[in-house]
Parts: sequence; structure tokens; C-alpha cells
Amino acid sequence: MQYENDVNFILEAGKDKEKLGILVEQNSGLVWSIVKRFLGRGYEAEDLFQIGSIGLIKAIKNFNPEYEVKLSTYAVTYILGEIKRFIRDDGIIKVSRSIKDLCVKIKDIENRKMKEGENVTVEEIAKELKVDKEEIILALDSTKQVESIFVESNDDKNNTTLLDKLSNNKDEVEEVINEISIKDILNKMNKRDKEIILLRYFRGKTQSEVAKIMNISQVQVSRLEKKILNNMKLELSS
Repeated sequence: MQYENDVNFILEAGKDKEKLGILVEQNSGLVWSIVKRFLGRGYEAEDLFQIGSIGLIKAIKNFNPEYEVKLSTYAVTYILGEIKRFIRDDGIIKVSRSIKDLCVKIKDIENRKMKEGENVTVEEIAKELKVDKEEIILALDSTKQVESIFVESNDDKNNTTLLDKLSNNKDEVEEVINEISIKDILNKMNKRDKEIILLRYFRGKTQSEVAKIMNISQVQVSRLEKKILNNMKLELSS
């Protein structure tokens, strides 16, 4: 018997070890599907599975039926978070000290402008700190949570997000798992392509605004964006 949709069973499993074990076993496939996204980084698959299972257990114990989602969907963020935290704390994923310092400076400027009742642009921050705007964008991106790929594009009348443009299906679990892959793809991009995607989908800029920042035409931005998204979709599906 499957207890994926049995809310009462899930809630009871948070306090009952036997029921907890049943749910962990039934959702082991979910943990493995997420672990596969992190293979090739110098860690044993079994070790990552154990770490992911800890995230699954936390999800079961903290399950909130008010979200009206399946346990598997609810657990994805916990499993991802646990594995990412393990890798980060182990020293594989690090934000450099210079980037951290730059983030602090950027935050100070944003807070100052906010108190003055003004908005500040990437260009203005870059000018004040005397660094390239690309460095500002990368610093801002380093502070973003994975959920930022759900930000809607200002140029899209249908309020389409980056994940919407890259996903071919609407399965909740698969969409959440794909977030990690998108981040990995971004890190492999060349400077120009990454800047376009960061500006469009992480900073919420329109194509016209991106064109001005990059000193190219809106038509060029549109063509480049379409090409980049197609390449990302191909890599995501490979």
C-alpha cells in the first residue's frame, strides 16, 4: 500500500518510527533521482543518498498539508537543500571572499538608496564601486536562492518564467529538480550569454533594458535569448 497521499499517515510518521521507515523506503527512488544530479563531483553516490535521506526524513517530520502537495513534491526542496548544504560545507561550492565583500558593499548602497526613497540600478552601483557591471550581476546572483528562476519575465504577456521556457512537462517534482541543472548550465555559459539570462530572469529586466545595458539592439537581445534558451533546453534534456 502506498501512503504518498495519505495525509494522516504522513503526519503520524513524524512520530512513529515504523511508519517513518515505510515512507522513507517508498520515496527512496525520489532521493536517488536527485542524487544523480550531483554525481561526478567527487562524492560516492551512496554517501549522497544517505545525506538526501536525511532531508527526506526532515520533510516527513515537517510535512505541512496546508500546501496541498504530494509528499514527494514537498520533500524535494528538503532533499536538495540537505545535499547542497553538505557539498557546500565540505568545501566544494564556495563563494569567494571578494564576492562576499562586494555583496556587502552592494547591500549598503541599496539600503542607503532605499532610505532616501530611491531605486538603484546595476549601472549606478557599478559606477559608485568602480567595478564592471558584470561583477555586480555575478555578486547579486551569488546571493539568490534557487527559487529565483521562477521570477516572471517582464516581456512575456503570459508571465512565463525561465523554468517554464525550459521545461517540457509540468510534473512538480521534475520541475523542482531541474532547478539545480539550470544553475549548473548557467555556470558553464560564456560571459555574454550568462549576463543576458541573469538580467532577464534573475534581475527582471526587459529586453529593451538589457539592450541598453549591453549596448546592443533589442532585436539582437531577442535573437540571442532565443538561441541561449534553446541551447539550455537541449543540455537540460540530455
